[in-house]
Amino acid sequence: MSFEPSEEDIVAAREQGDLKALLMLAAGLSPKVPAQRDADPVDETPCFHIRRPGAWPCGTAATGPTPQPCADCQKET
Repeated sequence: MSFEPSEEDIVAAREQGDLKALLMLAAGLSPKVPAQRDADPVDETPCFHIRRPGAWPCGTAATGPTPQPCADCQKET
């Protein structure tokens, strides 16, 4: 079985952007379906704030003066 594209076929294929598929069919090859891309990796970190009732707000530390180190700790330094 032989397929010979006419000039009109080639012009129409160029306009539609599938000239490669037409030439492959003329050569007796069937165009392959492109492989599906894998999905983008999902970020594991949540995009929302997880509430922790009774805890300090995220990104903060206790306020106020910090206690002095004990006498034993001061001897080590």
